[in-house]
Amino acid sequence: MTALLEAKGLSFAYSGQECLLKNIDFNLSRGEIVGIMGDSGSGKTTFLNCLAGIIPHIYGGELKGSVMLLGEDISGMKLPGIAMKLGVLFQNPDTQLFSGAVEDDIVFGPENLCLPWSEIDGNLKNALAAAGIDEDKRAVPPKSLSGGEAQLAALAAAISLNPDVLLFDEAMSQLDRYGAYAVQACALKLKMEGKGIVMVEHDKRRLRIADRILYLEKGGLRCG
Repeated sequence: MTALLEAKGLSFAYSGQECLLKNIDFNLSRGEIVGIMGDSGSGKTTFLNCLAGIIPHIYGGELKGSVMLLGEDISGMKLPGIAMKLGVLFQNPDTQLFSGAVEDDIVFGPENLCLPWSEIDGNLKNALAAAGIDEDKRAVPPKSLSGGEAQLAALAAAISLNPDVLLFDEAMSQLDRYGAYAVQACALKLKMEGKGIVMVEHDKRRLRIADRILYLEKGGLRCG
């Protein structure tokens, strides 16, 4: 069975710096949640950026090896094609919520790809339901939401194109335990739908839902 996401011999160094990632092999299966931990500066976000195609499409450096997204080399894919298959949830929801209403942020991706309105509306309803966002919240300004509600709205935006893979970059680090529980519950729901999820976190308690946890240190991944 083809992995949803797979890295082979992945190495990366920012321009003029020492190699941060060294010959990493990694795979993510359908319906699996994998946690990634490591010390500050160990390269967790850089690794996630490689998996997401942000490296090399947006950030440059010396990249070796390959990242395969649903069997296709991500370095040869265009960003819209990646977005159809992979979504990212960042630490700060403000980086993903910039419109005057929650629903506008959720449909931004599908509208930007010029999908038919019937499909956009269906994606919106599915994303709201998956993230557990009440109907009365869809038209409110994101700035009026609590931290947990805002992160769920950002998650809804990340899944608005129904991607197979989701990457969480310390997405619960700014939330209280109730907000974190809400994000975890949504992640488990997505896992049951067959999505593959990678969660980078510094607090192991937030990875209690992970099927396995890997540690990034000295440029490599090891099992927990």
